[in-house]
Amino acid sequence: MSGGRAWPQAGPGDEQGQGTVEFALVTAGLLAVIVACGALWRSFEGGLFVGHALMAASHHVQGAALGAVADVFLY
Repeated sequence: MSGGRAWPQAGPGDEQGQGTVEFALVTAGLLAVIVACGALWRSFEGGLFVGHALMAASHHVQGAALGAVADVFLY
């Protein structure tokens, strides 16, 4: 290289923090997945999705025995 400065060459000791940063990113991503799975588990366990499905059902009728017969006729 003529007339200018040469870029310093990176040696093997200059990349020591890369593994730590990659480990931290992967750990944070894995932790986020675990927390999201736990939140979904609690939602399923608490019946949140079933409650929403029942409220959104177009032919939802209160009552078990009468509801099944009335649901057939309402369809």
